[in-house]
Amino acid sequence: MHEMSVVSGILESVIPVARDAGASRVCTVHLRIGDMREVVPEALELAWEVLSEEDPLTLGCTFTVEEVHPRSRCRACGAAFSHDRFHCRCPECGSADTELTAGRELDIISIEVETP
Repeated sequence: MHEMSVVSGILESVIPVARDAGASRVCTVHLRIGDMREVVPEALELAWEVLSEEDPLTLGCTFTVEEVHPRSRCRACGAAFSHDRFHCRCPECGSADTELTAGRELDIISIEVETP
């Protein structure tokens, strides 16, 4: 379950930033995750529940996820198109020579904290 390492990395980034800002508590972490990261929402939620309880700063903290669906650009004809995780041939010319332009994101967009 790679969601444990994803959440661990997120919290390792969030906690020092919140401490440096003088936060007494992290309330919410806003994330942007691309479909191509293959993160399972239920596993992410479980990992979050377990790991966020390990630090008093993130105890009770929640998260939101903005999903990013795959988009690619055809290198042969230049067409830009949306697709699912498995079908990324260009719908215009049929080429498989495509470049993923969106869908692999794993970003912390913002954090909401309480300050004393």
